[in-house]
Amino acid sequence: MSRARYGRYVDGPDPLAPPVDLAEALEAIGDEVMSGRSPERAMREFLRRGGRGQQGLDDLARRVAQRRREILSRHNLDGTMQQVRELLDKAVLAERKQLARDLDDDARFAEMRIGNLPQSTAAAVSELSDYPWRSSEAREAYEEIKDLLGRELLDQRFAGMKQALEGATDEDRERINEMLDDLNTLLEAHRKGEPTDELFQDFMDKHGDFFPENPQNIDELLDALAQRSAAAQRMLNSMTQEQRDELMALSQQAFGSPQLMDQLGRLDDNLRALRPGEDWGGSESFQGDQGLGLGDGTGALQDLADLDDLADALAQQYDGARLDDVDLDQLARQLGPEAAVDARTLAELERALRQSGYLRRTSDGQLTLSPKAMRQLGKALLRDVADRMSSRQGQRDQRQAGAAGELSGATREWTFGDSQPWDVTRTVTNAVLRTVSEDRGTPGQASSGSEPRGIRDKGIRLDIRDVEIAETESRTRAAVALLADTSFSMAMDGRWVPMKRTALALHHLIRTRFRGDHLQLIGFGRNARVMDIEELTALDALWDKGTNLHHALLLANRHFRKHPSAQPVLLVVTDGEPTSHLTSSGETWFSYPPSSLTIASTIRELDAAGRLGAKTTFFRLGEDPGLARFVDQMAKRVDGRVVAPEVDDLGAAVIGSYLGDRGPSDYGGSGTLGAYRSAFGDWWGDRGGWVGD
Repeated sequence: MSRARYGRYVDGPDPLAPPVDLAEALEAIGDEVMSGRSPERAMREFLRRGGRGQQGLDDLARRVAQRRREILSRHNLDGTMQQVRELLDKAVLAERKQLARDLDDDARFAEMRIGNLPQSTAAAVSELSDYPWRSSEAREAYEEIKDLLGRELLDQRFAGMKQALEGATDEDRERINEMLDDLNTLLEAHRKGEPTDELFQDFMDKHGDFFPENPQNIDELLDALAQRSAAAQRMLNSMTQEQRDELMALSQQAFGSPQLMDQLGRLDDNLRALRPGEDWGGSESFQGDQGLGLGDGTGALQDLADLDDLADALAQQYDGARLDDVDLDQLARQLGPEAAVDARTLAELERALRQSGYLRRTSDGQLTLSPKAMRQLGKALLRDVADRMSSRQGQRDQRQAGAAGELSGATREWTFGDSQPWDVTRTVTNAVLRTVSEDRGTPGQASSGSEPRGIRDKGIRLDIRDVEIAETESRTRAAVALLADTSFSMAMDGRWVPMKRTALALHHLIRTRFRGDHLQLIGFGRNARVMDIEELTALDALWDKGTNLHHALLLANRHFRKHPSAQPVLLVVTDGEPTSHLTSSGETWFSYPPSSLTIASTIRELDAAGRLGAKTTFFRLGEDPGLARFVDQMAKRVDGRVVAPEVDDLGAAVIGSYLGDRGPSDYGGSGTLGAYRSAFGDWWGDRGGWVGD
């Protein structure tokens, strides 16, 4: 019997992984936008920080930098020189032992030669190039030096060559020389602009086993060779002058012939000419205790270059930067597969944000939050408001279903925006009649008096045209004016974002639950102006001296007069006394402390709102005694209310006041309780009760 084995899925993204969740990202981006950042920058900031259980770009960049420091602090570039010195000492010691046993004069002469070797390792190796070794152990150690140097030099240009050529024969070395000669011939032909497709294919057929990367064309071959060759040059640049001189001298002994160095020098010249953009002049400062061989050192330099590329890609500081630019294979090699998964998730998140419709380009090329994004943000903020309102003291658990106003006995066809309960009997009857009429006369209809085949075979097909809703007697509508203080003190004291979140939550509530209400958002600083929700949420804090509540009330009263049949609801959010007003000529008058003229103009316009029947609530932010006295007196004039919420409770306070002030509602009976139920639905009731009247 065959047995199945299960393991982690590693070939690309997990096909069973859930799609990326944009809710957290959108909420974070929305907060950043409302605090004054652009959507593009806000998205970048979220990707840098990451989310709950998700590493961000900064975390990955920190690990890249740490990995780079580890490589530099752990290693030095004396590895090959140390190995050569050890082999040389081994050869000399074995030879001296053999010479001590030999009693002839030539042995004494050889002892003198061995004893007077130069201090330089390279010079000593060169001095012994023609020495007639008597000890077989010494001869093997010296030959190993030449073999080691040849393998290290090849390993600098061709990864894995050091291990592959261990114990190589003369035939193997000859084959390497032939490969290098053919490779240089291919590169020189390409350098001259000659067609090389056929030449490349012949070369790979003959020498493809030297290239485990399996390049598919000459450009891929060049990229692989040039990157490693440039790393070898950077390693040489990182050595001291003494180390470079010794290495150059030793290199002539590689494989016992200078032919290898000639071929490698020719290869480097070709690669420099064909790939001048590689970093041929860089260097690094290795400060560790573990020596690196030439091949391993080159690999370390390549790792450092990969880490530098990853750092640049993760920084996203260049024009047109995208997370798709991060090489996931490179990241997995350096930091492990988990890091690649995190980077892939961030890239998918960025792609989803750009393709989901939450961000859009304006005519001037600026990135903004789309209406779809505003709806999602408003929904999230409204849920947060509901949580805060349901947790207030004095709530009572009342799970009874609320009546949607007094039923009139009449029904009507459902239209977009209606949220009254369906008349189920009339709706199902309409569906049955329509299904029968549509199936009447079709082939195969049952005989007269029997059930139509359409209903028997397919059942009743409910269509939106069938839906009828129960009419109620009360159909109150409200004209709502939210006056939001946009003076600089709001931003300076940390009230800027809560004010915007409150406006967005109220906007979403009215657009989704109370579509018949008319909301106008009015921002007032030195002057006041009507804003749409996108403009208000994107509004940046400016040094705007002045609080022109008079102008804001003028605009609010104009809004109320445009909707004479609606209940006016006036909501004022401010943290300062009025310090400016509009003159009869339309100019702005500013005075601090507030002048009596400004106060009188503001009171006159507030009285006008009172005569229009506006239910007024002031939301006082801060503890300024002068503001508290002014707001209290203003509220008394129009029989309004004053609420002094904490900044985090501002949204709950404004929403609660709106729901209470809009009057009897066909959405949930009279009073605040019915309005709460309408606004938040059964979801809130299931979460822990309802706030009573």
